[in-house]
Amino acid sequence: MRTLLIAGNWKMNPISTETAVALAEGIKTGLGTATDVHVALCPPFVYLSRIDQALEGSPVGLGAQDMFWEAAGAFTGEISGAMLVDVGCTHVILGHSERRHGLGETSAEVNKKLVAAIEAKLIPIVCVGETKEERLAEQTEAVVLEQLSGSLAGLSAEQMAGTVLAYEPVWAIGTGLTATREQAQAVHAFIRGWLAQTFGEATAARVVVQYGGSVKPDNAQELLACPDIDGALVGGASLKASDFLGIIKAGQEVTALGKP
Repeated sequence: MRTLLIAGNWKMNPISTETAVALAEGIKTGLGTATDVHVALCPPFVYLSRIDQALEGSPVGLGAQDMFWEAAGAFTGEISGAMLVDVGCTHVILGHSERRHGLGETSAEVNKKLVAAIEAKLIPIVCVGETKEERLAEQTEAVVLEQLSGSLAGLSAEQMAGTVLAYEPVWAIGTGLTATREQAQAVHAFIRGWLAQTFGEATAARVVVQYGGSVKPDNAQELLACPDIDGALVGGASLKASDFLGIIKAGQEVTALGKP
């Protein structure tokens, strides 16, 4: 069984350093030294250094929400992988739907960022997922396939094994809607099958594929118990320590019980 990864994507929240640090400290205290489930927090860029300090001595990883593909230079407003590593980052989210669909980011751009993240020795979390219109038009697999093949182009099997994927149906992000256990597992199984066909069965068996989309403490265990779901990329529920810890606890229970 792959070790579950529960990552909190804080997006453009909270609005003060004080609140951000308090949230990180609350999660750190609640988790303690447990390592049976991997955990990472992904705050806004401006809080990264302070959150790194707050998490000192904790197994919780630190992630950024994006990065640029160049190492340095005249790129106003951008952040490089080396900068993220310098402030303590271990992970970086790439290709989130709010960037793909809201800001027009392409799979080719995600691919360039992914290559740069790997070179910087960050653990990338590459997001894929369809809109409501695409699902209703029965285009889910075609959309996910395009995003996978474009975003992961040129990776070796070893590089793929060290890359985390996150399936996030756009229609379930921040809407309160959640894919059913069957819907989520079906797409995760499709992703796992594509990985096996593209990179080999052994590599596919190693890749962590998270689910994201209105994950909460009361639905987390059902989702995480699915055979091909290896964790959660959590949005709104990661902004309250008790809720995020509840999702982690669900992951710990699944880990203890094992999967079919």
